[in-house]
Amino acid sequence: MREHGARAIRLVSLPLLCFAAVSAAPIAWADGPQSSPSIFAPASTPASSIQDLSWFVLAITGGIFVTVGGLLAWAIFRYRARKTDDDSEPAQIYGSTQVELAWTVIPILIVVVLFLTTARIIFAIQDAPKPQVALDVTVVGHQFWWEFRYPKLGIVTANELHVPVSSALEPRPTFLHLLSADVDHSFWVPQLAGKTDLIPNHPNDMWIDPRHTGLYVGQCAQFCGVEHAKMLLRVYVDTPEEFDTWVKQQRQPGMQDSSVAAGRHIFETEACTNCHTIAGTAATGTFGPNLTHLESRATIAAGAALNTTENLHAWIQDPDHFKPGALMPAMQLSGEQIDELVAYLTTLH
Repeated sequence: MREHGARAIRLVSLPLLCFAAVSAAPIAWADGPQSSPSIFAPASTPASSIQDLSWFVLAITGGIFVTVGGLLAWAIFRYRARKTDDDSEPAQIYGSTQVELAWTVIPILIVVVLFLTTARIIFAIQDAPKPQVALDVTVVGHQFWWEFRYPKLGIVTANELHVPVSSALEPRPTFLHLLSADVDHSFWVPQLAGKTDLIPNHPNDMWIDPRHTGLYVGQCAQFCGVEHAKMLLRVYVDTPEEFDTWVKQQRQPGMQDSSVAAGRHIFETEACTNCHTIAGTAATGTFGPNLTHLESRATIAAGAALNTTENLHAWIQDPDHFKPGALMPAMQLSGEQIDELVAYLTTLH
């Protein structure tokens, strides 16, 4: 019987050790951008609020688990069977007002506290006032890529969002207006904010105020089709000077280099113009990403591949090579035509 008692104590001790390890998790994460999506290193007010709420809920539920588990272990050990026990039935207690009140009132109070705390955080995030210096960005979810429009700046780009850093001395939050062009999507960059859905015909809004410069990664968090897993997100938080430089560059029309005129001709005479836009040309399609400054992006195919000449060639030749089920068709171009087209696209800085 002693073995059963010791086993019970070990079973309770293991979750306690796990709980302690999880509670110490924030210490293990440094401030600033992480190389993979992380909920343990918030870098924006909404994300910090959500994390604080999560630790509060974990503390309460962990306390409940420890209390119940501890009492259970104590009862198993204290009242284990002994050789000296007789077979008589122990004293039976039928009803206790005090006990029944305790296990009714205490859970109600816990639920009320959790409800009020959660509601306060939700309304604090959703009802945050929008300062005049805030940056407005319209986010449109497509299968399977992101479109970013800066209405006040006249910029349209794709898959890689650029925003200015915000600080207590110079706050400049970014307010995102979320739309969907087809099915449900969900915008999620864990270090910056919680998940917010993009629902057709139902606009949503959210905001971020990143406190550290760098690259923050995320993804679509709502299944939206075959290539949902490769609908990735990259958010670049720039210094004010870097952001102003980026804005100035993005406002320029696509570079027109006479040495790659053959590639531009292929782009303008094939079906590329039906889906893509390049400012300064006849291409005004909106079904696919804006390519005016394609080479200013680190990735292609919504983060599925690095933006290299080789990957760009492979993507045009067969989009399914990187994203099986992608809606971009293979253009059936010859190897020479693809080479000329890639040479043109790589000039679009």
